[in-house]
Amino acid sequence: MDINKIHTVYCIGIGGIGVSNLARYFKATGKQVSGYDLRPSALTQQLIDEGIDIHFTDNPTLIPFTSDNKNHVLVIYTPAIPADHRELNYLKTSGFTLMKRSQVLGMIANQKETIAVAGTHGKTSVSGILSFILFSSDLGCSAFLGGIAKNFNSNLVLQQHSKYMLAEADEFDRSFLHLFPKHAIITSVDADHLDIYGKFQALIDSFADFAAQIQKGGTLLIKKNLHFDPKLQPDVKLFTYSIEEKADFYADNIRIENGKFLFDLNIGDTKKVRDISLNIPGRVNMENAVAAASMAYLLGVNSQLIRNAISNFKGIQRRFDYQIKTDDLIFIDDYAHHPKEIEATLLSLRELYPKKKITGVFQPHLFSRTRDFANEFAQSLSLLDTIILLDIYPAREKPIEGISSALIFDKIKNKEKILCKKKDLPEIIAKHKPEFLITLGAGDIDRLVPVLKQILSEL
Repeated sequence: MDINKIHTVYCIGIGGIGVSNLARYFKATGKQVSGYDLRPSALTQQLIDEGIDIHFTDNPTLIPFTSDNKNHVLVIYTPAIPADHRELNYLKTSGFTLMKRSQVLGMIANQKETIAVAGTHGKTSVSGILSFILFSSDLGCSAFLGGIAKNFNSNLVLQQHSKYMLAEADEFDRSFLHLFPKHAIITSVDADHLDIYGKFQALIDSFADFAAQIQKGGTLLIKKNLHFDPKLQPDVKLFTYSIEEKADFYADNIRIENGKFLFDLNIGDTKKVRDISLNIPGRVNMENAVAAASMAYLLGVNSQLIRNAISNFKGIQRRFDYQIKTDDLIFIDDYAHHPKEIEATLLSLRELYPKKKITGVFQPHLFSRTRDFANEFAQSLSLLDTIILLDIYPAREKPIEGISSALIFDKIKNKEKILCKKKDLPEIIAKHKPEFLITLGAGDIDRLVPVLKQILSEL
């Protein structure tokens, strides 16, 4: 399909973070955009306010177009949509063109010089920082982000004059194999999505296949010691970054001042960008900033602009996201949903707040991930002082017999642990009165954040 000939776009699952930025893109480029989602959210309300028609009942009669013009209609959907979805099946049998979100992103990316950010975690924060650096420079960029960047209040950055497009390269369902970037970053390759890949080695192989799709003469920036061998085309330049050891780009002179990380960025053995101040918390975000700064430097952004942009980057919603920050009370919301992400986030908290007693609420995401990593979840969550564990958020999955949050709960050795239903959490928090609370998870735990914020503010 030639996307330039499309005049109507319909998004099933339009409230998802990945589909919503495509909806925004097509709306901004003059297409008629509408969609369906399971339930209203803050994001769907923003889309409605931007002029996109959305309904929340799975009913084909609510689709705002007919099959008379189907040659100019594109239907976008995600793998999270169930196979028995009525609208999806109606559109399939009626002969409309249906494409997965990843396929459409690949089509758009083919029109620009694409920078793809891949990794089992870290890609949204790296993409957010890098997009802001490029946006602030003469190079500019358009960007499709996996979170709401606070500097833009959006998951879409659109600068049509720029030749660069930045896209998150999602490994789920091998979606990133629809991208053929000129430049790429790989932040991490940890075991995940084993419901899709079966074995960790298959995931590693998929990342190698993604790296092989970087165009000739392009660039790959990879975190040092990821323990996999990228298969690169001729003339693709390979660079490494790190905050723990020497690499092509690495941070040193790391210190914390007034709750913020400061560091120097070393470029080889000859250049140094001194005193970069990170406005978002956590050692993990310093690593993300090093990755973004390194790619920006490779693309030709000057050192002073990189330094200024990083210091002015406000962060991504639900990534180490302060809700309350006072001397007596701290509340952070975070998207971490993999044991490695949780460990990195909590170790960063321990470094920043070594004297605080930290209470964490975790909502496991997916029955299969809980089954596959119960031991690892228990170990990473044990970095908390008090653990409150919610029921599993199923997302796209059906329940698996014998798999529940209790599988993690029973393996946690901490004495202060609570297993509870999501509906009971506000009452537990009000009774517990934590001095430091962090909510963790990729499900719908974020819907409770305003409620918890109100409760904590009134204690």
